[in-house]
Amino acid sequence: MTNQAGTPSKQVQTLKQVQEILKDGDDVAIVGVFSGEEDAAYEIYQEACNSLREDFKFLHTFDSEVAKFLKASPGQVIMLHPERFRSKYEPASHSITVKDSTLASEVQDFFKKHALPLVGHRKQSNDPKRYTKRPLVVVYYGVDFSFDYRVATQFWRSKVLEVAKDFPEYTFAIADEEDYADELKSLGLSDSGEEVNVGILGEGGKKYAMEPEEFDADVLHSFVMAFKKGKVKPIVKSQPIPKSNKGPVTVVVGKNFDEIVMDAKKDVLIEFYAPWCGHCKKMEPDYIALGKKYKNEKNLVIAKMDATANDVPHESYKVEGFPTIYFAPSNSKQSPVKLEGGKRDFEELSKFVEKHATKLSQKKDEL
Repeated sequence: MTNQAGTPSKQVQTLKQVQEILKDGDDVAIVGVFSGEEDAAYEIYQEACNSLREDFKFLHTFDSEVAKFLKASPGQVIMLHPERFRSKYEPASHSITVKDSTLASEVQDFFKKHALPLVGHRKQSNDPKRYTKRPLVVVYYGVDFSFDYRVATQFWRSKVLEVAKDFPEYTFAIADEEDYADELKSLGLSDSGEEVNVGILGEGGKKYAMEPEEFDADVLHSFVMAFKKGKVKPIVKSQPIPKSNKGPVTVVVGKNFDEIVMDAKKDVLIEFYAPWCGHCKKMEPDYIALGKKYKNEKNLVIAKMDATANDVPHESYKVEGFPTIYFAPSNSKQSPVKLEGGKRDFEELSKFVEKHATKLSQKKDEL
């Protein structure tokens, strides 16, 4: 509520305010310099800030001393990263001059383009706003910018900077290993024994892990280059592929997801469940009956997957609760149809299959 009150940008009245933000801050500082509130550029700036006020902290000033410190003239917007994130590989600041003809959308694009330093600090608090672009190269270790640990934190970060400058098409970040313990576990790196670990979060939810070894810039560079050339295989958490899979409901695991669910020759109904889920257990008899009904359909598969023990390797199949059910048509594997609401009993599941099937031999009016 406080963020939404008043103008999206807050006025800076003293130089000390800006200096403190740059010295102790952990996010980009955005400061617009204007001659006064009647300045047309000021109005455009406020308009640009308005829809992004939840994502950035916007500031503006009419003070000449602050403008001199920022080396800015009225009408300019300056973006500066805190001192802890500066490096010799990137500019100390970025600026855009706002004119009467400047569109608010152009200013917003400027904010988004320069929001991250070359190697920033990825945290749970800024992850959803700053680190959504993929591929994302993450270097995990004991990240701590407090006085006692700052030198060690910057030592490892400097190694990452040496590599990040050579791959501008990727986003690089450091992250505290304790904050991302679950992510490290999903990468198979939680018990590596190394002081520094590396993972790449790729497109489509795919994850890639660097083989545990003593960390250095050369090692990181080789790993990122191998990833760029397509020589690194993604990590997929998976149960073993069943030796026998001839039941009425086909068992899908991480390792055979593409083979079964993404098979363009077949329609697939896939249930993502959790072993402890009461709703899943209640639905199980109906789901098995459904599998028996369509057992002789060569181009239709009724399948299930334990989503707590296996990775879902495609972002199109998002699992946010249990059970989650998708129908993956043979001709549209990247755009599955999610079953929303309903009783999820045998009759409703059958209707859902009949409605979306593309290769069903049985007559749809049998129901």
